[in-house]
Amino acid sequence: MADDLSKLFLRLSVGGMMLFHGVHTLLTGLDPLKTILSAHGLPEALAYGAYLGEIVGPVLVLLGMFARAGAALIALEVVALIALGGLAQLIAVSGDGAYGLEVETLYLFGALAIAISGGGKWGLARHD
Repeated sequence: MADDLSKLFLRLSVGGMMLFHGVHTLLTGLDPLKTILSAHGLPEALAYGAYLGEIVGPVLVLLGMFARAGAALIALEVVALIALGGLAQLIAVSGDGAYGLEVETLYLFGALAIAISGGGKWGLARHD
């Protein structure tokens, strides 16, 4: 029971918090991401993949339905964002001692933990 409860808490925190990013992206649009992609010589159409990692993935994780796949989408999103704009922060420490990619690291490793362990039995899919 404790294992499934911890998986539920992990799903709710990673999926729930990432979904806030997705809602923000829906409300404000993809233009900032398209600009970043263009600056790297990549097609702007790739920006629509943000919806997979910030909305579809988190919803799957929250529901516990295909939680592993949803978590993989979140992890892929975070890796892509780090590659596009966070590489300089890999070894950075802020003035208050925080790691430069602190939030991204929490999302990435939380999503990887869900992708590896599954969503647990407290969700819509019991055998994820």
